[in-house]
Amino acid sequence: MGRNLQRGGQLRPIDLARGHGLSTQAIRNYEEAGILPAAGRTAHGYRTYTLLHARALGAFLALVPGHSHRTATSIMRAVNQDAVDEAFRLIDESHAQLLDDRRTLRAVESALRDLEPIGASVPDAAVSGPGGTFIGPLAAGLGIRPATLRAWERAGLVRPRRDPLTGYRVYGEADVRDARLAHQLRRGGYLLEQIAPLITQVRAAGGLEPLEAALGDWRGRLSARGRAMLTGAAELEAYLRERG
Repeated sequence: MGRNLQRGGQLRPIDLARGHGLSTQAIRNYEEAGILPAAGRTAHGYRTYTLLHARALGAFLALVPGHSHRTATSIMRAVNQDAVDEAFRLIDESHAQLLDDRRTLRAVESALRDLEPIGASVPDAAVSGPGGTFIGPLAAGLGIRPATLRAWERAGLVRPRRDPLTGYRVYGEADVRDARLAHQLRRGGYLLEQIAPLITQVRAAGGLEPLEAALGDWRGRLSARGRAMLTGAAELEAYLRERG
């Protein structure tokens, strides 16, 4: 790529694509999305790119692992529109989310350390009494929709009982715990089919051991995200310098 730039300073779409294992259509799509600056054109109307475009592409691809494709696109679009402060705001939001996810992980670990055996924690009489809660308040407390709790019930993540008088779902202490664990693991990127056996094991074991491997994996992925953000920041800074 360096030799191509030295010979006239221009790159064809295929030159830019090959350097990152992409297709020429992907390069065109990135340009249309505002991820890359507008390409130059030859006398015959063919697109031409430069080192600036190569830097932009490298920055975008480096930002994706730490910030997600959607946020990385918004960051690059803001930079290319000279709205750098907006780009920095988006980056700050990603860092804040990562910090929040780390706090969530610590909260899950702390909560699991204090888990009691199922039989000791939720007596039958507590289900429809003061220890029970309905679907609306539980969903609101978790910041999710009641439909999500119903989907989790179908997947076996929660097992509420029915109030004998009204037929409403009633979530006992153990159900609330399972819903909280499901919520935290979903935020950690786990699928419902991955969470179900973990919660089944927690119900049986009543302890932290079944989730140790999952929490360790979650912790590792948070660390990888943090490192990816550093890499993305370095590539974005190089692009900003190139833009001058």
